Amino acid sequence: MSLASLFRRNRHRDAALRLYHAIVAQARAPVFFAGFGVPDTFDGRFELIALHGYLVLNRLKAEGPRMAELAQELFDVMFADFDRGLREMGVGDLGVGRQVKTMAQAFYGRIGAYDEGLAADGPASLVEALRRNLYGTVTTTDDRDIAGIAAYLRRCMAEIAAQPVARLIDGEVSFAALPGAAGAA
Repeated sequence: MSLASLFRRNRHRDAALRLYHAIVAQARAPVFFAGFGVPDTFDGRFELIALHGYLVLNRLKAEGPRMAELAQELFDVMFADFDRGLREMGVGDLGVGRQVKTMAQAFYGRIGAYDEGLAADGPASLVEALRRNLYGTVTTTDDRDIAGIAAYLRRCMAEIAAQPVARLIDGEVSFAALPGAAGAA
Protein backbone atom coordinates (compact mmCIF):
# COMPACT_ATOMS: atom_id res chain seq x y z
CA MET A 1 0.00 0.00 0.00
CA SER A 2 1.47 3.33 -1.02
CA LEU A 3 1.68 6.32 1.29
CA ALA A 4 -0.79 8.23 -0.90
CA SER A 5 -3.26 5.32 -0.71
CA LEU A 6 -2.89 5.18 3.08
CA PHE A 7 -3.45 8.94 3.38
CA ARG A 8 -6.55 8.78 1.17
CA ARG A 9 -7.91 5.86 3.22
CA ASN A 10 -7.38 7.80 6.47
CA ARG A 11 -9.04 10.89 4.98
CA HIS A 12 -12.00 8.80 3.93
CA ARG A 13 -12.11 7.21 7.38
CA ASP A 14 -12.20 10.60 9.10
CA ALA A 15 -14.86 11.88 6.69
CA ALA A 16 -16.90 8.68 7.14
CA LEU A 17 -16.77 9.09 10.92
CA ARG A 18 -17.98 12.68 10.67
CA LEU A 19 -20.74 11.69 8.25
CA TYR A 20 -21.82 8.87 10.55
CA HIS A 21 -21.95 11.19 13.55
CA ALA A 22 -24.18 13.55 11.55
CA ILE A 23 -26.41 10.62 10.55
CA VAL A 24 -26.76 9.45 14.14
CA ALA A 25 -27.43 12.97 15.43
CA GLN A 26 -30.23 13.42 12.92
CA ALA A 27 -31.64 9.93 13.55
CA ARG A 28 -31.79 10.55 17.30
CA ALA A 29 -33.99 13.64 17.00
CA PRO A 30 -36.83 13.22 19.51
CA VAL A 31 -39.48 14.25 16.96
CA PHE A 32 -39.18 10.88 15.23
CA PHE A 33 -40.15 9.05 18.40
CA ALA A 34 -42.45 11.52 20.13
CA GLY A 35 -44.04 13.10 17.09
CA PHE A 36 -44.03 10.37 14.47
CA GLY A 37 -44.47 7.20 16.48
CA VAL A 38 -41.21 5.53 15.47
CA PRO A 39 -40.59 3.00 18.24
CA ASP A 40 -37.88 4.15 20.65
CA THR A 41 -36.30 0.71 20.66
CA PHE A 42 -33.17 -0.87 19.28
CA ASP A 43 -35.10 -1.68 16.09
CA GLY A 44 -36.52 1.83 15.75
CA ARG A 45 -33.13 3.44 16.28
CA PHE A 46 -31.52 1.03 13.78
CA GLU A 47 -34.20 1.88 11.22
CA LEU A 48 -33.67 5.63 11.60
CA ILE A 49 -29.90 5.29 11.29
CA ALA A 50 -30.40 3.00 8.28
CA LEU A 51 -32.78 5.52 6.70
CA HIS A 52 -30.41 8.46 7.15
CA GLY A 53 -27.40 6.32 6.19
CA TYR A 54 -29.24 5.34 3.04
CA LEU A 55 -29.70 9.02 2.15
CA VAL A 56 -25.98 9.76 2.37
CA LEU A 57 -24.88 6.53 0.69
CA ASN A 58 -27.37 7.15 -2.11
CA ARG A 59 -25.81 10.58 -2.71
CA LEU A 60 -22.32 9.10 -2.75
CA LYS A 61 -23.47 6.40 -5.17
CA ALA A 62 -24.79 9.11 -7.50
CA GLU A 63 -21.22 10.40 -7.85
CA GLY A 64 -20.08 7.11 -9.35
CA PRO A 65 -16.88 5.15 -8.74
CA ARG A 66 -14.90 8.11 -7.42
CA MET A 67 -16.94 8.03 -4.19
CA ALA A 68 -16.91 4.25 -3.78
CA GLU A 69 -14.12 4.29 -1.18
CA LEU A 70 -15.87 6.89 0.95
CA ALA A 71 -19.17 5.02 0.66
CA GLN A 72 -17.48 1.79 1.74
CA GLU A 73 -15.82 3.53 4.68
CA LEU A 74 -19.17 4.97 5.77
CA PHE A 75 -20.79 1.53 5.54
CA ASP A 76 -17.91 0.02 7.54
CA VAL A 77 -18.15 2.71 10.23
CA MET A 78 -21.92 2.19 10.53
CA PHE A 79 -21.65 -1.54 10.97
CA ALA A 80 -18.68 -1.33 13.33
CA ASP A 81 -20.87 0.88 15.51
CA PHE A 82 -23.75 -1.61 15.29
CA ASP A 83 -21.30 -4.33 16.33
CA ARG A 84 -20.15 -2.23 19.29
CA GLY A 85 -23.74 -1.49 20.29
CA LEU A 86 -24.68 -5.16 20.27
CA ARG A 87 -21.69 -5.99 22.44
CA GLU A 88 -22.63 -3.24 24.89
CA MET A 89 -26.13 -4.73 25.05
CA GLY A 90 -24.56 -8.01 26.14
CA VAL A 91 -24.84 -10.03 22.95
CA GLY A 92 -22.15 -12.70 23.09
CA ASP A 93 -19.23 -12.81 20.68
CA LEU A 94 -20.74 -15.69 18.71
CA GLY A 95 -24.10 -13.96 18.40
CA VAL A 96 -22.73 -10.59 17.36
CA GLY A 97 -21.48 -11.80 14.00
CA ARG A 98 -24.84 -13.34 13.15
CA GLN A 99 -26.72 -10.24 14.29
CA VAL A 100 -24.49 -7.89 12.28
CA LYS A 101 -24.88 -10.10 9.20
CA THR A 102 -28.67 -10.00 9.64
CA MET A 103 -28.54 -6.22 10.05
CA ALA A 104 -26.42 -5.85 6.89
CA GLN A 105 -28.88 -7.98 4.91
CA ALA A 106 -31.75 -5.89 6.30
CA PHE A 107 -29.93 -2.71 5.34
CA TYR A 108 -29.43 -3.92 1.76
CA GLY A 109 -33.13 -4.72 1.64
CA ARG A 110 -33.95 -1.19 2.80
CA ILE A 111 -31.73 0.27 0.09
CA GLY A 112 -33.72 -1.59 -2.55
CA ALA A 113 -37.07 -0.70 -1.00
CA TYR A 114 -36.23 2.99 -0.58
CA ASP A 115 -34.71 3.20 -4.06
CA GLU A 116 -37.88 1.70 -5.49
CA GLY A 117 -40.13 3.88 -3.33
CA LEU A 118 -38.37 7.09 -4.27
CA ALA A 119 -38.27 6.18 -7.96
CA ALA A 120 -41.98 5.35 -8.11
CA ASP A 121 -44.35 7.92 -9.55
CA GLY A 122 -46.65 7.99 -6.56
CA PRO A 123 -45.93 7.98 -2.85
CA ALA A 124 -47.61 4.61 -2.16
CA SER A 125 -44.47 2.51 -2.73
CA LEU A 126 -42.36 4.64 -0.38
CA VAL A 127 -45.12 4.71 2.24
CA GLU A 128 -45.34 0.91 2.14
CA ALA A 129 -41.54 0.57 2.43
CA LEU A 130 -41.60 2.84 5.48
CA ARG A 131 -44.56 0.96 6.97
CA ARG A 132 -42.71 -2.37 6.56
CA ASN A 133 -39.35 -1.17 7.80
CA LEU A 134 -39.41 1.96 9.93
CA TYR A 135 -42.70 0.96 11.53
CA GLY A 136 -42.28 -2.81 11.16
CA THR A 137 -42.43 -3.55 14.88
CA VAL A 138 -45.44 -1.31 15.55
CA THR A 139 -48.89 -2.92 15.53
CA THR A 140 -50.75 0.24 14.52
CA THR A 141 -49.47 3.30 12.73
CA ASP A 142 -50.94 6.64 11.83
CA ASP A 143 -50.94 7.10 8.06
CA ARG A 144 -50.24 10.82 8.60
CA ASP A 145 -47.04 9.94 10.44
CA ILE A 146 -45.84 7.71 7.61
CA ALA A 147 -46.78 10.32 5.00
CA GLY A 148 -44.89 12.95 7.00
CA ILE A 149 -41.76 10.81 7.14
CA ALA A 150 -42.08 10.06 3.40
CA ALA A 151 -42.27 13.80 2.63
CA TYR A 152 -39.29 14.42 4.93
CA LEU A 153 -37.33 11.69 3.14
CA ARG A 154 -38.01 13.30 -0.24
CA ARG A 155 -36.93 16.71 1.09
CA CYS A 156 -33.75 15.15 2.47
CA MET A 157 -32.99 13.57 -0.90
CA ALA A 158 -33.28 16.96 -2.58
CA GLU A 159 -31.30 18.73 0.16
CA ILE A 160 -28.42 16.23 0.04
CA ALA A 161 -28.41 16.11 -3.77
CA ALA A 162 -27.98 19.89 -3.86
CA GLN A 163 -24.91 19.82 -1.61
CA PRO A 164 -21.51 19.94 -3.29
CA VAL A 165 -19.77 16.60 -3.19
CA ALA A 166 -16.76 18.38 -1.65
CA ARG A 167 -18.81 18.79 1.55
CA LEU A 168 -19.35 15.05 1.73
CA ILE A 169 -15.68 14.39 1.05
CA ASP A 170 -14.96 16.67 4.01
CA GLY A 171 -17.40 14.67 6.13
CA GLU A 172 -20.16 17.27 6.19
CA VAL A 173 -23.81 16.70 5.36
CA SER A 174 -26.98 18.65 6.03
CA PHE A 175 -30.38 17.04 6.17
CA ALA A 176 -33.71 18.72 5.53
CA ALA A 177 -35.35 20.50 8.43
CA LEU A 178 -36.91 18.07 10.85
CA PRO A 179 -40.60 17.51 10.30
CA GLY A 180 -43.31 18.54 12.69
CA ALA A 181 -45.56 15.99 14.34
CA ALA A 182 -48.64 14.17 12.99
CA GLY A 183 -47.99 14.52 9.29
CA ALA A 184 -47.03 18.19 9.28
CA ALA A 185 -44.24 18.31 6.77
